[in-house]
Amino acid sequence: MSQKIDDRILNNVQKPTRYIGNEWNSVHKDPKQVDIRFAFCFPDVYEVGMSHLGMKILYHMLNDRDDVYCERVFAPWVDMEEKMRENNIPLFALESGDAIVNFDFVGFTLQYEMSYSNILNMLDLAGIPFLSTEREEHHPFVCAGGPCAYNPEPLAEIIDFFMMGEGEEVLNEVMDVYLQWKRSKGTRIEFLDMVSQIEGVYVPQFYNVIYNTDGTINKIERAAEKYPGKIRKRIIKDLDNAYFPEKIIVPFMEIVHDRIMLEIFRGCTRGCRFCQAGMIYRPVRERTPERLLQIAQALQKSTGYEEISLSSLSTSDYRALEDLTQQLIEMTEKEKINLSLPSLRIDSFSLDLMEKVQKVRKSGLTFAPEAGTQRIRDVINKGVTEEDLIKSVTLAFEGGWNNVKLYFMIGLPTETMEDVEGIADLAHKVVNAYYSVPKEKRNKGLNVTISTSSFVPKAFTPFQWQAQDTIEQLKEKQMHLKSRIKSKQITYNWHESHVSFLEGVFARGDRKLSKVLIQAHKKGCKFDGWNEHFKFEKWMEAFEECEIDPLFYTSRTREHSEVLPWDHIDVGVTKKFLIKEAEKALKGETTPHCRQNCTGCGVTIFGGGVCVE
Repeated sequence: MSQKIDDRILNNVQKPTRYIGNEWNSVHKDPKQVDIRFAFCFPDVYEVGMSHLGMKILYHMLNDRDDVYCERVFAPWVDMEEKMRENNIPLFALESGDAIVNFDFVGFTLQYEMSYSNILNMLDLAGIPFLSTEREEHHPFVCAGGPCAYNPEPLAEIIDFFMMGEGEEVLNEVMDVYLQWKRSKGTRIEFLDMVSQIEGVYVPQFYNVIYNTDGTINKIERAAEKYPGKIRKRIIKDLDNAYFPEKIIVPFMEIVHDRIMLEIFRGCTRGCRFCQAGMIYRPVRERTPERLLQIAQALQKSTGYEEISLSSLSTSDYRALEDLTQQLIEMTEKEKINLSLPSLRIDSFSLDLMEKVQKVRKSGLTFAPEAGTQRIRDVINKGVTEEDLIKSVTLAFEGGWNNVKLYFMIGLPTETMEDVEGIADLAHKVVNAYYSVPKEKRNKGLNVTISTSSFVPKAFTPFQWQAQDTIEQLKEKQMHLKSRIKSKQITYNWHESHVSFLEGVFARGDRKLSKVLIQAHKKGCKFDGWNEHFKFEKWMEAFEECEIDPLFYTSRTREHSEVLPWDHIDVGVTKKFLIKEAEKALKGETTPHCRQNCTGCGVTIFGGGVCVE
């Protein structure tokens, strides 16, 4: 059933372009001519989802197959949802307008724990049962991937199967197995059985979790020997030959990252101990400048975008950065388009490069010292000093910049109030650095913005065993920091501690949390990453009604011997390495980054990475 959304409905919602599809470069096929219909679901609004590079890659990759029709689905904003429920409109795909309940696959990308409630809401709008065990033969298979899938357990009763790691190969293998299964006219459970044999695929219902009386996990058992004891993530070894679309969809409306994104490499060698991405995306694999230039030219031609940005975890660490930017600058100047750089590491700030890129308009510069004192920077293995920052901002002020953003975290392991005060001290030193530059050299009107997010311990990091600060502790630190800022040139923003608390619960949660998610959905929880929709009291009621204490997941330090909910997932980084890093953190000892010296983290099992050369 195809449904055209009535104009009267669209005229009564904010941003109707979120729901109409038909954008430039979107793909349209005849559903009768394909074997598989795949709904690629992003559990947030259109403008957030359309900014996601992974979706752009996998959407076009699947559609390049003649046997698959991949369509996009986003979480409707509350006004649209109201109209859909009023008019009995089920959740639909953007390209065809068809109800996704009739598709073969409904695939979610898990980018942020606070979007889990939207997954439930989207399944509800689609008319798909929440629990994997309650779905019948005619229902689509509900799958998921993305960074949050590395601890899949809070969604284990909801998602039929997870794909661990990078999707370019594994997704095609899943499609091939599905075609085989479809021809054999097998049952639902037979498909899950077949797909569980693909490396990187995890089917939760084939694993049983046995608990101790204190609520910790005793063991995670396979239902049968044929299921892998460890599910190892998938990586793409050669990025130059990996799939990358030559055209991407150009939205009718402004989206969060409205530009061409060039993914220059994957992985990170730095080893910051708080950073999950730096651990799970290892090893580092780079694209060559030649391939990147080729992608940039093709995308610029096919989209007409007027801005190109570089995308990676640590752009300054790209070995051919100078060569690449030089070639891109030549191209962008010729085409009269902009080149934007993400925040560079403060120990490798290149004023010359920024000068070239921002010849006309000097936009703000962003630095992430992460902590206010050297002691804490050593604990988290950040590898930068106060001297690095002051030197960098001074150069920037001399070059005419007057807008600086500084990102920090509060609530880091071993942090004291003195460390929190260090953030204010560092911000004041940045202001002093501005005034140390002769008047004739600097631009008028300094603006220093400091932002603090609250530290959330994540799976597969050296801090995965650490207790998280309570809401009260975080608030106290935020208010104390605010009171220490004396300069009018400094603006202070902070992240809502209630949200960080809930993020912490789901980041290290187990499969008991599936029922909390369902209960919270019944109470109207959705768009939890959006302040105006976050209902903390409703979440607390849901935990109470499910007889689950959320503090069990956040406020206790775990022993290194404890079985963790994600212990059956293998990201390549060994537990032995993480324990060693956790112990070094508490002693304030740093670890050099991988290019200086191999740290023995374990990812060499994958081969194909810069770190193993």
